[in-house]
Amino acid sequence: MREPASPPRRSRVRLLSSTSSLTSPAEPTASALPIPALRVVDLACQRGDRLLFEDMGFMLMGGDLLLLTGPNGSGKSSLLRLLAGLNAPAAGSIFWQGRAIAEDAAAHRQRLRFLTHLDGVKPALTVLENLAFWAALMGGPTAAAQTALAAFDLERIADLPARFLSAGQRRRLALSRLVLKPAALWLLDEPSTSLDSEGSERLLAAIATHRAQGGLVILATHDRLALRPTQELRLANSGTLR
Repeated sequence: MREPASPPRRSRVRLLSSTSSLTSPAEPTASALPIPALRVVDLACQRGDRLLFEDMGFMLMGGDLLLLTGPNGSGKSSLLRLLAGLNAPAAGSIFWQGRAIAEDAAAHRQRLRFLTHLDGVKPALTVLENLAFWAALMGGPTAAAQTALAAFDLERIADLPARFLSAGQRRRLALSRLVLKPAALWLLDEPSTSLDSEGSERLLAAIATHRAQGGLVILATHDRLALRPTQELRLANSGTLR
């Protein structure tokens, strides 16, 4: 399935801001426009008999950061699961570089990192052993575990069994998976939960590095992190389907 040429209908969610701009002395032709890294067309999400959102459309380029905000239950986590290819939308399509992600779900999973409320930490393993385990699953180099330790200041507790970690340390360990192996798309659901100020700074540094390398970030949060999003999307409750 190829991406349709026509632009998506206007979303009922609110696009609060966009800091990106395109200036040119002449309007570019359609063939000259770059293909978005990610494009969402007429997306709808339903949970039971409740419509969370519909007619959603947006596009993002490499290096962009989309910030998702809205009250609990508005569909932020559900949208991230759709973008990860874990759930099917009620309507609409999601495209990666012009091709529907549903055409090759396995390839889409390989290009992303999805961080949820579940940290996936194995309590019986040490911090370093957890990272080595994840690196092996991802097919990343063994040395990447040491890089991840440094990125989130975990070297001092590398040999500590994960069952002894504080909530903030567990969160740092979960976040360190992001840097084990490069991935084009980061989907982050409340990533700053349980982090102290230093942990938040480490997270922001990892995001900045990822974006500088052309990576794409979509982040749902209630915290006002010191982010510079390309776009901000606010979701609101849509009510119940009739």
